[in-house]
Amino acid sequence: MAAYGYLRVSTDRQASEGESLQAQRRSVEGYAMMHGLVVERFFVERGVSGAKPIGDRLEGAALLASLKPGDVVITAKLDRMFRSALDALDVLGKLKERGVGLHMIDLGGDVTGNGISRLVFTILSAVAEAERDRIRERIAEVKRDQRSRGRYLGGSVPFGFVRSDEGELIPDVEQQSAVRLALQMKASGSSLRAIADALRQRGHRVSHVSVSRILRDIGA
Repeated sequence: MAAYGYLRVSTDRQASEGESLQAQRRSVEGYAMMHGLVVERFFVERGVSGAKPIGDRLEGAALLASLKPGDVVITAKLDRMFRSALDALDVLGKLKERGVGLHMIDLGGDVTGNGISRLVFTILSAVAEAERDRIRERIAEVKRDQRSRGRYLGGSVPFGFVRSDEGELIPDVEQQSAVRLALQMKASGSSLRAIADALRQRGHRVSHVSVSRILRDIGA
C-alpha cells in the first residue's frame, strides 16, 4: 500500500509564492502522520484551473495512472481535486472499484470506504444532476442564439449554403440557383431522378435521395 498527496493551486502567483501549496502540504502530512501513513510522493499542480477534469491535468493524470489496489490518496480539500460534481462522482466511483482510498481532509477523511462515503456520494449525485441540467440549458441557449443568427451548428452544411470564417451560413449563388430549378421542376411534376439529372448536368454532385432531402429541408 502506498499513500500519495495531491496539491493544486489555480494561479501562477499562488504557485510562485507557494504559501497555499505549503499549507496544503502541511495539512496532508499532518493528517497522514495521525493515521499512521507515510506520503511517498506529492503530485503538485501549479497554476492549473480546477475547472479542468483531474484526468486531463498533467499531475492528476499521472496520479491516477500510478494507483494500485490498496493505495491511498490524500488531499486537503474537495475543491483541490474537483470543481465539477460530475468529475468527482465519476472519479470516486472508479477509485472505489479499484480498491483505492481517497481521503479529503475537509470532509472528515476517507470518502470511499467509511460511513462518510455514502453521504458524500448522495450529495455529489444530487449536485451532479443539477450540473447536468445547467449544462443542457446552456447548450440549448447557445444553439438557440446561433440558430437565430444563422450560425452553423455542426453536421452537414445544408445544400445552398456555405460556412463563413465566422461560423455563419451564407447563401451560395450557384447552389441557390440549383435549388430554385429543383423547385420549378418539382412544381411541374418532374421526378426526383429527373431533377437530380438536371442538377448533375449543372455540375452539382447530387442523387435523387439528396434532392429529396434538399426539398424536404426547405419545406417543399
